[in-house]
Amino acid sequence: MRIDVLGAVRALHDDGTPVDLGGPRHREVLARLVAAGGRMVATDTLVADLWAEPPVRAVGALRTFVAALRRAIEPGRPPRTPPRVLVTEGPGYALRLPRAQVDAHRFEDALARARRAPEALAGLEAALAAWRGPAYADVTGSVWAQRERARLEELRLEATELRARLLLDSGSGAELVAELGAHVTEHPWREPAWGLLARALHRAGRQADALATLRRARTMLVEQLGLDPGADLRRLEADILQGATTLPPARTVWTAGVRLGPRTTVELARTLALAGGDALVHSRRDRLAAVEAAERTGDIALTARVIGAYDVPALWSRADDPEQSRAVVAAAERTLTALGTDGPAELRARLLATVAVESRSADLSGTGAERAGQAAREAEALARELGDPALLVFALNGVFLQSFTRPGLAAARDVIGAEILGLATRHELPNFAVLGRLIRLQSASALGDLDAASAHARAAERLAVSTEASLVPVLTGWFRARVTAALSTEPGGPTAATAAAHYRAAEDALAGTASMPGLHRGLFALALLGLRLLHGRPAPTDPGLDWGPYRPWAQPLVLLARNRVEEARTALAAAPEPPLDHMQEALWCLTAHAAARLGEHPAAARAATALRPARTEHAGGASGLLTLGPVARYLTEAEACADQG
Repeated sequence: MRIDVLGAVRALHDDGTPVDLGGPRHREVLARLVAAGGRMVATDTLVADLWAEPPVRAVGALRTFVAALRRAIEPGRPPRTPPRVLVTEGPGYALRLPRAQVDAHRFEDALARARRAPEALAGLEAALAAWRGPAYADVTGSVWAQRERARLEELRLEATELRARLLLDSGSGAELVAELGAHVTEHPWREPAWGLLARALHRAGRQADALATLRRARTMLVEQLGLDPGADLRRLEADILQGATTLPPARTVWTAGVRLGPRTTVELARTLALAGGDALVHSRRDRLAAVEAAERTGDIALTARVIGAYDVPALWSRADDPEQSRAVVAAAERTLTALGTDGPAELRARLLATVAVESRSADLSGTGAERAGQAAREAEALARELGDPALLVFALNGVFLQSFTRPGLAAARDVIGAEILGLATRHELPNFAVLGRLIRLQSASALGDLDAASAHARAAERLAVSTEASLVPVLTGWFRARVTAALSTEPGGPTAATAAAHYRAAEDALAGTASMPGLHRGLFALALLGLRLLHGRPAPTDPGLDWGPYRPWAQPLVLLARNRVEEARTALAAAPEPPLDHMQEALWCLTAHAAARLGEHPAAARAATALRPARTEHAGGASGLLTLGPVARYLTEAEACADQG
């Protein structure tokens, strides 16, 4: 018989047929004894490991599980004969099986042999191939299993890297490029893995890629961990630069690599704050990989630190990568549950703030939106109690992103922005000072105070020089195009064509940042539509315009501009309520205008009801990027249409 735990727990007879181990508790008892490595596990320990709150008859239940397991794994044992596999020893039980009959023990032994002797490579490869998934995969929620999973996972990573090193040392290994590339992406903090990938690329004749890999490793180590590359990486880079045709093996003793720790996560959290573009996208990808790796360790406090440390300021209410955000939120919620309500307040506050920040309003509805708002309020309350300004500005960032619950809240968001700015200025938190300025810019823009908004734009640009926040001038460029559009309606102001050209320039600058779909898509088309409405002209009908997420609300007006009235009426009926985000006032105004043009009284009434709290604001102004003009204009025509119904 053999027992496998590198995946779901199972036992197999010598002929390969499965052993019926019984229910989940039976398998967990067997697994816990496997983890003990042949040592006795006391009854009290087994009870504590099986039940968070042991029942009254826990010891009796344990004995029942043990008796059933003995019948399953020694079916031919004669009655009243002492068991030979699952034995009673002192105050507990032990599993007596040769190490070769347990896959986890075979793996550990194969790794130990390969560390000592390169010729043991074949055994190491066979042991790695035996993994069927995370160790003890079906034993969930048990602290002992989480701890053992983390230990074995660390050994698996070391074995993966040791196998690659042995292959490269033997003169092969070019075929490892794809495997090692995936490995360093998932575990970017393991410095030896970067050297192995560079060696594999060099072996494949890709010297330029090998150098690029080492430079990427250097950047990651310095910017995210605060560490200089080790001697091996520096020597490897020098050898490649000098044109070496073969690369010597590393001189240093092989280790398991750099473990994820608080220093790593804190530096990772502050990667390129407000930078935007590809750098931010890569940073978020590495952040998610770190979260997933931390969860695999089973260390709840570590996982909480990894998740909560990524306090990069967030301005926009639509997520760039909703699926990634949902994964982070789910991990944060799992960790909050594991910490419990009595867990460290600072960790809970950071997890709650993460839930609020990552749960962007545009991608939530119903209970999800309620939970995100609740998390924002709880994070703020905890941060205020703790008196930690850095934590409070992060929590307030979540409060801001959850403040788009209805139209007309620009003044309330300005209060949030002012507090973030004040805290960040007093406590030298420059990245959040930038965020505070941009929030106040948006709020002033929504309230039509373009002088105040312009002052915040200039201040944000000054801060961006020292914080290297490259997205700031892109956003302020859009804001200045929005000002030009507003001025184009005044006597002696710029022409509408000039305003359109400014929007086009701003669009080109934003497109140059790359990979910002949550902000980029549809923005230029919506800005042009707003400009045409400001001048009393029909919607643009260029088929090449990308309306992005705003198409359902723009489509009725585009169809009206093409004189397709009935299709416009159908499109208006199909348009949903706007999402609760920066553009909600603008989209409600499009609905109001289309309803008034079409004489659709119910739609006009719905739009009027939604827009009344925003009567004094400017449509689209909350974004700080574009304008459709005063909300009051659209509200008036919607109310007039509704009154005729």
